[in-house]
Amino acid sequence: MKRAVTVIGILLAIILTSGCQKQEDNVVSRSADSDKVPKKVIIPQKDHALLIVESRSCIYCKQLNKDIETNERLQSALKDLDLFRIMYENYTPVKANFGGKEIELSERELARFLNALSFPNLIFYDRTGNIILQIPGYLKPVQFVCIIDFVKTGAYKEKDVNTYVKENNCA
Repeated sequence: MKRAVTVIGILLAIILTSGCQKQEDNVVSRSADSDKVPKKVIIPQKDHALLIVESRSCIYCKQLNKDIETNERLQSALKDLDLFRIMYENYTPVKANFGGKEIELSERELARFLNALSFPNLIFYDRTGNIILQIPGYLKPVQFVCIIDFVKTGAYKEKDVNTYVKENNCA
């Protein structure tokens, strides 16, 4: 009986290991055929943009997306921004403009380039690719709306975000 369990365990381990290897092979072949994979373009057309860096296993990312889909104040605040999303685990090519120059990286490489290694990671930037504000972590809708207003009104040119949040009772 013990021997049968051991054999089944070994077979299961082999199957699981080969399954993981197949997924890795697929990722490599996708990135090798990057000319055939459609590129994401996250270059803003509006004055300001928000890039949300997410992870598949992130429960706060799912909550943030739910907030964006259901909260009317948040939807209204986001109207004047270009909203982009990338997934940390993806290798899809992304064309972006950060620091005044166009770059093309995979979603994962771009997240690393932007030091967006906690999720969700909210990156506000302007049309020329200058990063205005980067917030690692989830924001409640009231706080999120306040931060969006901070960016859209240009208040970031005059004061820091903490001062703005206190002055506007968003904390």
